[in-house]
Amino acid sequence: MSRILFLAERFPPDIGGLASSAGRIVRNLCQLGHEVDVLVWSRYLQPGQVLNGSSELEEHQIESDSSPNPQIYRVGLYRHWDMSMTQTLNVLDWLHSQRSYQVVWGHYLFPAGFLAVWFAQLNILPSLVSARGNDVDRGAFPPGDFARLRWTLEEADLITSVSEDLAKKIQLVSGRYDTIVLKNAVNTELFAPTLSAADKLALRQSLGIGEREVVLGFSGELREKKGQKFLLQGLTQVRQHRDACLLIIGEVRATQEAELQVYSLQHPEDYQRIIITEHLSEPETVAQYLQLCDVFLLPSLWEGLPNALLEAMSCSLGCIASDAGGIPEVIVAGETGFLVSRSQLHRLGEAILEYLELDEEKRKLIGEAARDLIVSEFSLAAEKRRLQKAIARLIPNDS
Repeated sequence: MSRILFLAERFPPDIGGLASSAGRIVRNLCQLGHEVDVLVWSRYLQPGQVLNGSSELEEHQIESDSSPNPQIYRVGLYRHWDMSMTQTLNVLDWLHSQRSYQVVWGHYLFPAGFLAVWFAQLNILPSLVSARGNDVDRGAFPPGDFARLRWTLEEADLITSVSEDLAKKIQLVSGRYDTIVLKNAVNTELFAPTLSAADKLALRQSLGIGEREVVLGFSGELREKKGQKFLLQGLTQVRQHRDACLLIIGEVRATQEAELQVYSLQHPEDYQRIIITEHLSEPETVAQYLQLCDVFLLPSLWEGLPNALLEAMSCSLGCIASDAGGIPEVIVAGETGFLVSRSQLHRLGEAILEYLELDEEKRKLIGEAARDLIVSEFSLAAEKRRLQKAIARLIPNDS
């Protein structure tokens, strides 16, 4: 099996989809028998400081069994990326001299992907870069970043993307037709409609949700790209016709709290019906809260293939999402959920009300179809098979 150097900007216990996907991929690689060393940057260490090892929380989240444990190296960030990259290369040189890697893997195009390709070429190693979501868009439009984006995509030995939509953008930028679509995955046993009616009622009451209130759900870190203002508008529109609350399963990014404060002044009664759980470290708890939702909402402005949506669908929820990124690859309108055009997100409230007018049997069928899709195409086992094929592309004789 291979010894893999895995570079990531975020890794558990960091929060967010990028961190959780990195942790999941590393766990799967370890279970396939590979040795994995993870290098991740940290704003909580002194600039240039290197912390080696796994905390108890990291070990818990990776859920290692008899497979080898990953070694995790956290490197303190400098104020500017040029200094951080220089120090990171020093650390990588030292690690490679000790460990002799066979593959360098960058998770997200910048900084991890760029540095993975750079280091791999300096050391004549194969490189793999995972494009995750908005990393292509972010690099394509600021003029100073485009050359670096294109070089990374052209020079990596293998590129993976989370959706066909992202693969098309990679082709546009780099001319590559060989991108592997490595879909996100869900623990479908954990994210499943298993909560009893009694447990749902008790959980609703603990959150202060009224007996007749419709629960509009969102999961993750609420921020501008996730359509925060459209969620708030949607809550106001729905509450003009029905008792409803907005359950945010996660937290609000600090930079976006001001918008919530403005909303509280403009719509004080609606604001009172926003319930924020804050960050939940246990996925079991996230799954339980998801099952309280009458409809799950994700009006994103741009996306890759969001884990939060896949988890909601795996819980058999009716979902209404934007048509951003790879979302239309999992939501077939009227069959596995509903789509709202990114140019029409101000009509999210209307879409919610139309969904709630559907008869209960129709909504149940849509939820079941959503779960069937996730179980068949987005399971952890399916992701593990795709990872194995990707590694075989880089090292054909690996076994």
